[in-house]
Amino acid sequence: MRSALPQFRGRLHDPRTAVAIGRWLGAAIVVCFLTGLISHVLQHPPGWAAGLLPTRPVWGYRLTQGLHVASGLAAIVLVMAKLWTVYPRLFAWPPFRSFTHLVERLTIALLVAATVFELFTGLINILQWYPWPFSFTQAHYAVAWIVAGSLLLHLAVKAPLIRAHWRRRTSDVDAADRRALLAGVGAAVGAVTLTTVGQAFTPLRAFDLLAPRNPDNATQGVPVNRTAAAAQVTYASAEGWALEVAGPAPYRISLAELTALPQRRVRLPIACVEGWSVDAWWTGVPIRDLLARAGIPPGTAVRVTSMEVWGYYRTTAMPAPYADDPQTLLALRLNDEVLSLDHGYPARIIAPNRPGVLQTKWVSRLEAL
Repeated sequence: MRSALPQFRGRLHDPRTAVAIGRWLGAAIVVCFLTGLISHVLQHPPGWAAGLLPTRPVWGYRLTQGLHVASGLAAIVLVMAKLWTVYPRLFAWPPFRSFTHLVERLTIALLVAATVFELFTGLINILQWYPWPFSFTQAHYAVAWIVAGSLLLHLAVKAPLIRAHWRRRTSDVDAADRRALLAGVGAAVGAVTLTTVGQAFTPLRAFDLLAPRNPDNATQGVPVNRTAAAAQVTYASAEGWALEVAGPAPYRISLAELTALPQRRVRLPIACVEGWSVDAWWTGVPIRDLLARAGIPPGTAVRVTSMEVWGYYRTTAMPAPYADDPQTLLALRLNDEVLSLDHGYPARIIAPNRPGVLQTKWVSRLEAL
């Protein structure tokens, strides 16, 4: 009886090709995993690390998150190529021949499932589409560890095979075909990278054809993820706004009074988890000056509260290194224009080397933690 499963007789469905593509895929996953950890720590610092978060270089998060998204998109192409090379063995019959073989098959199933889940949800997150009921941030972080663990286990199980096929053999009759395949895969990875990385890497912005954000087509030169409409903030609700600063000497200060204070103008990037980033000029009052006026000493973490009606980041914690940094501003102007409502009018946070989701907009209150 003929098998109902597809039959593959191509010579490139072999261990040598799988190892060659696996090296590229492994590198992409390692970069994606490590930069993802950096992003998670910056967004959700453990208590012991909150006072150690670096504010320099100011472009640090822009670089790491750009690499995170770029390596993740590259990994999607590489995963498809890798699965193509091993596809016949995924459906070999019988499904296992021994207990050891069963363990090997289960590790492969776990690695494939976790990796596909991680890359697919990451891609959907870039588009800001969340068709699932669970928290993307928590699930993405948890599954990343499953990918890392299952990858290490897979490498341990396959170590003898990988070692045997790591180097090209002079007698390899399929070398020319394999090089052609690898060139095609490399070209696909290059095309995906070239047409998306411009959203973070300015010199390639002209090729930014497939990325969902293009800073050149944005209000005041900066893209908007969360609009004022989504946050249910209007100019009417901001009328009569005053900033409340809570500390040993609490006070309230109006927008006119804030504008009359000494202003600082800094050029800082804003970078978001979706992978886009852009440099901009920000003008406002240093946060440390506002805290000092309330009697809050240096080295104090701060809670920032927004006027937005709802949202995961309506209230955020700003660790002391950011609050003390002279370039962390309560910004009133963006690129020398008054903030638009979508960009956080009447006032927003901008801090160096910090995820965009924590650059709180529509700020209404600062208080010492």
